[in-house]
Amino acid sequence: MLQVTDIEQSYFRITALRWLTDETFSLKMPRGKFTFRAGQHITLAIPGDTQSREYSIYSGEHDETLDVLVKVVKEGYFSRRLARLQPGDLVEVDGPFGEFVIDAGKAETNNHILIATGTGIAPFRSMVRTYPNLNYKIIHGVRYGHEAYDKQEYHPERYILCTSGDKSGHVHGRLTKHLKTLNFEPNTEFYLCGNSNMIFDAIDILKDKGFSREQIHCEVYF
Repeated sequence: MLQVTDIEQSYFRITALRWLTDETFSLKMPRGKFTFRAGQHITLAIPGDTQSREYSIYSGEHDETLDVLVKVVKEGYFSRRLARLQPGDLVEVDGPFGEFVIDAGKAETNNHILIATGTGIAPFRSMVRTYPNLNYKIIHGVRYGHEAYDKQEYHPERYILCTSGDKSGHVHGRLTKHLKTLNFEPNTEFYLCGNSNMIFDAIDILKDKGFSREQIHCEVYF
């Protein structure tokens, strides 16, 4: 049975914005006593602002900082507000929330296929950093190769980059097209995170391969 961490509400001071591309950054805060399970998400708000947004936690359970991965959306109000924050500014954090987590008892024994589009890689970085001996493979779908956020942190044989806009990835084309060509062991757990179209298509592909819905865990971003 999953033990859900007690929900807290706290204020954190930003320590850094670590830019990974021209439009995507890791927002870093000191973790302090904040606890969470790898794969969970938090809600961020800016004091004095009426809006808030949910972000998957990008850092590991034992890291000293609490990080989230943010892509600045041109038409998006909140991501642009976050991008203007400076070290020392306050943000309000609610959470953690969610059950998109790995069964620690299966981390080393079962196969874990972590399937993401774009910034949907965030909870998977948290999982990999939390479980050093995790038996995993990441399939990451992006438009361009420079969107392979922090790919150097993953074992090169455990990270497959699918690029649809250029040929800089391991695979040229959509993630789901590549997924159809792969075979998996029966004891595989699948974690899907990203846009809803990818997730719905991937679920159908995996069910056609004989995997049960109980083996497929999802976190929809949009």
